[in-house]
Amino acid sequence: MDVLYFAWVRERIGIPKEKVETGAATVMQLVEELKAREERYEVAFSDLSALRVAVDQELTDFDAPLEGVREVAFFPPMTGG
Repeated sequence: MDVLYFAWVRERIGIPKEKVETGAATVMQLVEELKAREERYEVAFSDLSALRVAVDQELTDFDAPLEGVREVAFFPPMTGG
């Protein structure tokens, strides 16, 4: 699946997008797999309350299932302006 990173999440991880092979059943399990990779992922995902997630371009929660999913995106909450 494609995993996309936006704003400061992208800055901390250092890439905007990557293909990930995973056996994770939920977004939270995917996050745990990513955090175990390298310190930069651990730093980016250290405070999940500061992150939002979208699965196949639909805003969802970290307990969302990943079966059949093509894209997961992580980004900070949006602010008005």
